[in-house]
Amino acid sequence: MAKAELKTKLNDASVEDFINKIADENIREDCKKVSEMMEKATGAKAKMWGASIIGFGTYNYKYASGREGEWMEIGFSPRKANLTLYIMSGFTKYAELLAKIGKHKTGKSCLYVKRLSDLDEKVLMELIENSIENVRKGNIQF
Repeated sequence: MAKAELKTKLNDASVEDFINKIADENIREDCKKVSEMMEKATGAKAKMWGASIIGFGTYNYKYASGREGEWMEIGFSPRKANLTLYIMSGFTKYAELLAKIGKHKTGKSCLYVKRLSDLDEKVLMELIENSIENVRKGNIQF
């Protein structure tokens, strides 16, 4: 049986070009702001993962099945319906932060927001920093 290959891979595409091609000015500005926040929190430069995800930092993972790979510590993507932030540590530890962050929805490790102005940016930065700290300790959910 062939090993499943991740479709979303780290690549050399230009993050700046990707962001600058976003038609909606508000979404483009939100992406620039989130990028700055994630870069500051990780100390890593933004990199493209696949065609539409901007990620920061990397870590290696290994599933119980033996499958291993490399993934971003944190990232985001401007999707059609939402700005999606990839919080790789998941949300089980962050109920208090989520209660005061502002208007959002969550998936297993995705924070969905319509616009950054719907959120308390200080709380968002705290969530980003806590998630990175947990990822670096090996506390990952995906």
